[in-house]
Amino acid sequence: MRISSAQRTSQVSLNSMADATILHLSAIDPVMGTLIAQIGPCGLRADKDRSPFQGLVQAVAHQQLNGKAAKTILGRFIALFPQNRFPSPQEVHKIQMEKLTGAGFSRAKASYVKEIARGALEGLVPARKEIERLTDDEIVERLTKIKGIGRWSVEMFLIFGLGRPDVLPIHDYGIQQGFALAYKKRKLPKPDYLLKYGERWKPHRSTAAWYLWRALDGKT
Repeated sequence: MRISSAQRTSQVSLNSMADATILHLSAIDPVMGTLIAQIGPCGLRADKDRSPFQGLVQAVAHQQLNGKAAKTILGRFIALFPQNRFPSPQEVHKIQMEKLTGAGFSRAKASYVKEIARGALEGLVPARKEIERLTDDEIVERLTKIKGIGRWSVEMFLIFGLGRPDVLPIHDYGIQQGFALAYKKRKLPKPDYLLKYGERWKPHRSTAAWYLWRALDGKT
């Protein structure tokens, strides 16, 4: 397959951005620099084909579950709808709660999924084009008005759905564990401590978060 000059230029641009991010984090924080050297290139990629509605439903599925369990539930959820595709807010709004719980959602999570669908239909969950114009704080403020959607869920969507570069989920248990491991702390850091420490990683805190998650993979 031939790559066009526009694609090559885009790839060079993306690589340059990644290099600048790594250089900044490594220069500003030697421990983070060591972690980056041990783990290698950043594999953080946002799925920008997700609608905000889809991203929030997926975030709810991952609440307090490991990735494999959440993926299984999402697969069963999608299988409830025609053509095995991610459903529309209208379809989720109409489906019976029992079918959602039968797919593996707890009753609480099933109700949250319903609330997300209602929020999408009422315009509280913005469309893709609209959400791109909002700041991270505006998105958090707006989406946390939906029952069952806390700051963590929105932060996961900001990172993995929108590709926002400067998000640090200070309440995430994996982030806290990764930090304690990489920085040789005997206790998990408090969210306020992480927030203050993470100021040095700006404006690349999403990448720093990814490396803290990966620190747990190899028990660095």
